[in-house]
Amino acid sequence: MATAAGAPIGHATHEVLNQPSPLEPYNVFTADRVLNEALVREGAEWALERAREVGEFAGSERAQRWGREANEFPPRLRTHDRYGHRIDEVEFHPAWHELISRAVGFGLHALPWREPKPGAHVARAAMFMAFSQAEAGVGCPISMTYSVVPALRAQPELAAEWEPRFTSLTYDGERLRPAPEKAGALAGMAMTEKQGGSDVRANTTVARPLGEGGPGGEYELTGHKWFCSAPMCDAFLVLAQAPGGLSCFLLPRFTPDGKRNRMHLQRLKDKLGNRSNASSEIELHGAWARMVGEEGRGVPTIIEMVNHTRLDCTLGAAAGMRFGTAQAIHHCQGRAAFGKLLVDQPLMRNVLADLAVESEAATVAAMRLARAYDEAAAGDEQAQALRRLATSVLKYWTCKRAPMHAAEALECLGGNGYVEESHMPRLFRESPLNGIWEGSGNVQCLDVLRGMARNPESLEAFLAEVDQGRGADARLDAAAAALRKELADPDGLEARARRLVERMALVLQGSLLARFGDEAVADAFCASRLEGDAGRAFGTLPADTDFGRIIERHAPTSAS
Repeated sequence: MATAAGAPIGHATHEVLNQPSPLEPYNVFTADRVLNEALVREGAEWALERAREVGEFAGSERAQRWGREANEFPPRLRTHDRYGHRIDEVEFHPAWHELISRAVGFGLHALPWREPKPGAHVARAAMFMAFSQAEAGVGCPISMTYSVVPALRAQPELAAEWEPRFTSLTYDGERLRPAPEKAGALAGMAMTEKQGGSDVRANTTVARPLGEGGPGGEYELTGHKWFCSAPMCDAFLVLAQAPGGLSCFLLPRFTPDGKRNRMHLQRLKDKLGNRSNASSEIELHGAWARMVGEEGRGVPTIIEMVNHTRLDCTLGAAAGMRFGTAQAIHHCQGRAAFGKLLVDQPLMRNVLADLAVESEAATVAAMRLARAYDEAAAGDEQAQALRRLATSVLKYWTCKRAPMHAAEALECLGGNGYVEESHMPRLFRESPLNGIWEGSGNVQCLDVLRGMARNPESLEAFLAEVDQGRGADARLDAAAAALRKELADPDGLEARARRLVERMALVLQGSLLARFGDEAVADAFCASRLEGDAGRAFGTLPADTDFGRIIERHAPTSAS
């Protein structure tokens, strides 16, 4: 039987046409040529198989589902039990515990400390970037646990007690209990206060010595912390005013006698993104803690933790760019408009290639920075100097580019990208976070100025790294010369610090791409970012750019 128009009755009206299949499962690591090359180039070829294992998990349907569920069912605060006892616990969806367990099992929180060999930080960086593409919120406690170890080593007896817990490959965090009773532990941090923010020297939390005090001594801490990341962790590095000045302390969730420490969770922050991870406001009511490092030297002590978390902010921002680039290219390979696949439309090719150029520049620079951490740990003073400056430079610029990149990648998916199921809104909400954590943009730029003034060798090391690309591209040479001229001008330096640090980041990225990147990518980067042959939006690369080569290099389906 048919209608008057001849169409069969019962004809399917919901047949799905012209829609790409989901980009899962796929191996996040093996599909990323840039990250593969960087892992080998920067000295961690021995970790290839481990990185592939992380990549396979991160791109699996299961991991992607857990990431979605952990955000759809965010953590909940329970301040008291049903009998009225103060418990200060955070409840998580099972998906969160599954993801944390896998991250810990892969050693993302501890690899360089468990296996201190050449390339350990590089290996861990690549694995961290791959895993972050399943769910970025897990990165907070993982990053802080990784970063706490070098700071804690300022107090050897505390390191001897806590480092085995922090480097365990067993996640034992589904129930809050004393660390000695657990197979592994995670670390958090609480520095900022509502009256000071990034100006931690304005902190008002007070540390009262119990006995003689001093390094390793016992104290009672009283005060309010405006932002305590990952409050479900087992111990925290905090800053407080001791009699001898602002000092660093290790504050566990339980006192030595097994009682809950007087660290009270006031509320969980209702955040723009990163919703799977708990961030809190806390009050300390005579909470028991022990001093780490010298009294009055709290900032220099905790800065080792901050530096490593800043590395992870750079890695996280680069991972987000890679995820957005992969999703955009994959979508455009499977959807047609106006008689062609989107990936074959000239203007869309420009957009996709531009996103890929930014992603490659971020990944190459972040992985080079990770190598500087390896070399510095081995005693290389040049690497230590480079690390000191490049960490803030790259954190500033990579994190600044991430929100714009996420927005453009989302737009490539059109309306499909605006719905939660695509993961792109989650990426977009996450994208500003790394620019805020561990010091916002202005803080990074001022740290760069301070670092150059206090440690001139750090600028020498930075420029020496840039100079390794000399002669590879005339546009790079011109940009490096212009940078040196601007660095030599002391007038209004603080007011133009963002402009200066942006140029430093671009010249460093250009040098690295000219030496190690794909030829077409390096050419497009130098033309658009260094010579200025581009507009202010993505998709404004010169018309003679080799779009096809760049897109093919970054397409997740071509290398998996």
